[in-house]
Amino acid sequence: MTYGPCGGVAEDGSCEVAPDPCAFLPLPTVRWPRERESRPGPEPRLLALMRQRPVVVADLPAVALSRGSLERCTDLVAGRVDAVLLGDHAAARVQFPPAYRAALVQSRGVPVWQGLNCRDRNRVALEGELAALADLGVGAVHCVTGDHTATGDRPDAQPVFDLDSTQLAAASRAAGLLVSVGETPHGPPADRRPQRLVEKVRAGAEVCFVDHAGGPAELADFVAAATDAGADVPFVACVAVATDPGSVAELRRFTGLRLPAGYLAAIESARDPRRAGVAAAVELAEAYLAVPGVRGVDLSGVAAPGTEPTTAAALAEIGRALG
Repeated sequence: MTYGPCGGVAEDGSCEVAPDPCAFLPLPTVRWPRERESRPGPEPRLLALMRQRPVVVADLPAVALSRGSLERCTDLVAGRVDAVLLGDHAAARVQFPPAYRAALVQSRGVPVWQGLNCRDRNRVALEGELAALADLGVGAVHCVTGDHTATGDRPDAQPVFDLDSTQLAAASRAAGLLVSVGETPHGPPADRRPQRLVEKVRAGAEVCFVDHAGGPAELADFVAAATDAGADVPFVACVAVATDPGSVAELRRFTGLRLPAGYLAAIESARDPRRAGVAAAVELAEAYLAVPGVRGVDLSGVAAPGTEPTTAAALAEIGRALG
């Protein structure tokens, strides 16, 4: 990794896979050596849409390696969200290849925001996926370094990390794709996270997904700091969605999770957790969308095994309420 640190640094500064301090913390932020390349051709549809109105993106729940589950869950959210994010899953590291997943979802008429990580593929394989995604005409790609294999269900696999998220953003931009990256406002070193985002923007990112940042005031502080530092891009705020005890437990496993006080506890203790979870997500999303610079939300969560269709239906309900 060159453009660190990643988003998995614990609040005490330790690495997510070792008790040692993150090696990047005492180092200055690494600068991207070039200015972002200009984009030929028309503005991407999703970026243009964000300039017109806020967008709603949803993490698509589906059983890994199941075309039927992927298609069923896609159909449940179709028409209720502007795009679905096809990302990683700690409990199922082995997924269909990104371009194949994107093709399956797009065939159901739903725009794709395809996630790519640097853990499982070297730069040659990633460039091939980018070429396929560009050929498919996907809406956007979301570039992350990726969680270490030690944190998921395949600790036997060797991590690759030939690139990191900043370098992948540059490769994605060169492939002609709309590029988003993530940033963790509270991850150490929190005071340098805005500048780190600036370097990702200089490399090619045009949208920033803000990981679970706490309440709207905390989100506003980060967006303002990043914008002042030079990251003049639209922000998409991640909204935690939990509708049952299983999804609450999955969210609590997220590294660096920050939510408004009592957010998950209120859902967990409600007589009807699904209704409470949907209402809480809608309320938090509306508060985030009122923050200057925030042009969308990502309905983010992990479905407990066996609840993928009901989770997708809840995402659709939230999307409809925000629509």
